[in-house]
Amino acid sequence: MNKRQINLKRIRPEVSSTTINDHMSSDERFQNLVLRPIIQLQNDLLIEVFKNYIAKHKSVFYDLSLEKRMDYIENAIHKDMKFRNSLKGMVIGLFTIEEYKTYVKNSSALNKRMMSIVKERLLSNVQLFERPELLTAV
Repeated sequence: MNKRQINLKRIRPEVSSTTINDHMSSDERFQNLVLRPIIQLQNDLLIEVFKNYIAKHKSVFYDLSLEKRMDYIENAIHKDMKFRNSLKGMVIGLFTIEEYKTYVKNSSALNKRMMSIVKERLLSNVQLFERPELLTAV
C-alpha cells in the first residue's frame, strides 16, 4: 500500500453504526466500508457546499417551510447534475486507487447509494441551513 492509500484510510472515521457480514452484497459492503466513512469525514464540507448552493440560488431556500426545504434538498441532489457531480467528486476524490477500481465496475448503483447517504446527511442537518444574519444575531 502506498503512502496516499495509508493516509486516506487513516483519516476516515470509524462508523460504529455500520455492520459488515458475509451475507451482504458487494455494493452494501462498499457502502459501509468506504462511502459512509468518507461522507462522515466530509460532513462539514458538504454542509458548507450546500450553504453556498443556497446563496448561489438567490436564497429562496430560506423562505420555504420545513417540508419544502426537505424537497429543495432532494431536488438539488437529484436534479441539478452540476451540483450532484460536485458532491460525487468530494467523495470519489477520497477513494484509494483500489476503491476507485471497485467503484467504476458498478458506478451507477454506487452513485445512487452515495447520493442517498449525502441527501440523508443534509436532511439531518437542515437546522444548520438558516439565514446567515439570523445566526449572527443569536
